[in-house]
Amino acid sequence: MLPSLIGFGGAPLGDLYAHLNEATAQATVAAALAAGINLVDTSPLYGHGLSEHRIGAALRTVPRESVILSTKVGRWMQPGGPKHDGSGYRGGLPHPAVIDYSYDGAMRSLEQSLLRLGTDHVDILLIHDVDVWTHGDQMEQRFAEAMDGAYKALEKLRASGGVKAIGVGVNEAEMCERFARAGDFDVMMLAGRYTLLEQGALDSFLPLALEKKIAVMLAGVFNSGILATGAREGAYYNYQPAPPAILARVARIEAVCAAHGVALPQAALAFAAAHPAVASIVLGAVTPAEIARNLDLVALPVPVGLWSDLKAEGLVPGHAPLPI
Repeated sequence: MLPSLIGFGGAPLGDLYAHLNEATAQATVAAALAAGINLVDTSPLYGHGLSEHRIGAALRTVPRESVILSTKVGRWMQPGGPKHDGSGYRGGLPHPAVIDYSYDGAMRSLEQSLLRLGTDHVDILLIHDVDVWTHGDQMEQRFAEAMDGAYKALEKLRASGGVKAIGVGVNEAEMCERFARAGDFDVMMLAGRYTLLEQGALDSFLPLALEKKIAVMLAGVFNSGILATGAREGAYYNYQPAPPAILARVARIEAVCAAHGVALPQAALAFAAAHPAVASIVLGAVTPAEIARNLDLVALPVPVGLWSDLKAEGLVPGHAPLPI
């Protein structure tokens, strides 16, 4: 089964920016599944397991084989542990995360995920957040731990049929490339680094992914919100209020889109989907209406003139693959 072009991202279900009503959370996942979205991605990090709990409840209403289920390793939850672990979620479960990229840590993480999800297997298993964004100057140590530990666990699970595909999920194209050269991976999730706003993955990682036949799941294609909301006051970029330079660049992109009668998020989705390495675009949502809006936007055609104007303004690289 191939993944749907639009996947469902479970981070907001972990009470990322605000506490989410349980009934709304369940209705949102149900709307995604009913609309034909078959790729569902989550992580223990998202609300300290709350996202996995909510997705597990929703999945019990559909045949398990109808969904490509993805989750991650690199953290396991410790009930009764320290309350401030730096995860940054507004709500979630009272189970702080322990960062652990060892072999045993990966197996423990998966075991906990299966219990929360209420299933006996996941289809895609990703090593989560081995990047400078998360670990700073400890990144090299974490990378070594992951390759010597978690990667070997994922390899064993794939060989035994416990999972169908293994990969990484990070915020940096450079780390995707390092993992791709260091191991044998099937899929990689890259957040925020190949979007209408920034294309850091264009010249190195994405060509490597095509060469190695690594399926790319793009997350964060709205760069944490600004490509969905536009350059307004309080717009988010990289999970923080957008700085003036980013607001100015997005305003220029938005003006070109408006001249062609195209909504900014519509253009953002079309741009991300056009690269041949991209297998799916994983979008978070907190209401059924957001699911419907995203699917409507990705189905709309974008005038060819929009792309030529964005290139002429220096807002999109001239060699970036664009929708036909």
